[in-house]
Amino acid sequence: MDIASRFPTGVQLDAVVSKNRPRTEYPPQAAAVLSVQDAEQAMREIQNWPGYEAAELRQLNLLSKHSDCGEVLYKDESQRFGLGSFKALGGAYAVLCLVASEYQRLHREAIPLAAIRNGDYRQFTASMTVTTATDGNHGRSVAWGAQNAGCRCRIYIHREVSDGRKRAMEAFGAEVIRVDGDYDDSVRICARESAEQGWLVVSDTSYEGYMSVPRNVMAGYTVIASEVLEQIRQPLTHIFIQAGVGGLAAAVCARLWMSQGADRPRMIIVESKHAACWLESFNTDKPSQVPVETETVMAGLSCGEVSLLAWEVLSACGDDVVTLADDQVATAMRLFADAQMSDQPIEAGECAVPGALALMGICADAELKDSFGINADSRILLIGCEGATDAEVYQQLLASVP
Repeated sequence: MDIASRFPTGVQLDAVVSKNRPRTEYPPQAAAVLSVQDAEQAMREIQNWPGYEAAELRQLNLLSKHSDCGEVLYKDESQRFGLGSFKALGGAYAVLCLVASEYQRLHREAIPLAAIRNGDYRQFTASMTVTTATDGNHGRSVAWGAQNAGCRCRIYIHREVSDGRKRAMEAFGAEVIRVDGDYDDSVRICARESAEQGWLVVSDTSYEGYMSVPRNVMAGYTVIASEVLEQIRQPLTHIFIQAGVGGLAAAVCARLWMSQGADRPRMIIVESKHAACWLESFNTDKPSQVPVETETVMAGLSCGEVSLLAWEVLSACGDDVVTLADDQVATAMRLFADAQMSDQPIEAGECAVPGALALMGICADAELKDSFGINADSRILLIGCEGATDAEVYQQLLASVP
């Protein structure tokens, strides 16, 4: 069965807001969040981690044919460091940077990240506790990073996080605390208890007074785009990228903007209609918060408040926001698994498919497709941000498709 028969009337988009930001060189506003040096330093460090391999850039030849566009590329993060998602890059890198910063603060001496990884400072790191709030994947990365650095780790999850994701964090030695609330409640409780106990928070979202660590998380994510720049044959014209708090979207946009300058790709942010904080932010032209009253099946996108650092980047280069309902997510996952997006099966988790869904929804409407400038010359990047990070949930979603 081909894509057209699976989606006979096209994917229905919930909302579309277009800003069409001016094309400029990479500006000081964005460089203050992520600089070329930040991206290059993260790339040098992460390339030296045991087990590093560049994530594959796959050709979605069947989707590009169905969408009648030149090329659709899919950055497949499903095997990243064995953690199953792009988050492996950010949280673990930020843990190392935070340990090094804390050592320098206390001992007035800078130490290399490699020395921490190699266990040269285990007596020091064993006294530290790092903590975070998470939907699952970021917490797994922080737990893995803490294990590698020799730190203790305490992680807060909200009521909807699956038991499978909880166990995955515990497998790296983390103590996992479930909060009776949503993601934003877990963030607040984590911040409060960490302040009381003197623990070090490794959050992937930024807020007033808390910028350094999320900046390092985002620097880790730029590795995705640095790899893409080495893998592509021609410059990209469009990026469809999913957003929760926006750290991934901002990092990828920033790194490609650094490289392509005023010819940067059109940046389309995709999020759940149940947690549409970027839609609200674009509508109001300020970083905004929305209540999460219904949890989306795209668990990693269930975030009601944008990251302030991400806003500094995406308010300058985020051209569009598209919001989606949940009803076609499992179907898109099945299309990837059944080799109907490309000529090979791809393990795409629920948060990996929003870009493909948004592209199909736009291309189903000729007028909308034209307004996005998508045509036979388009070279489009999708970020496959995760694989089956919870095998049970993944299989349940695939099985739900008729």
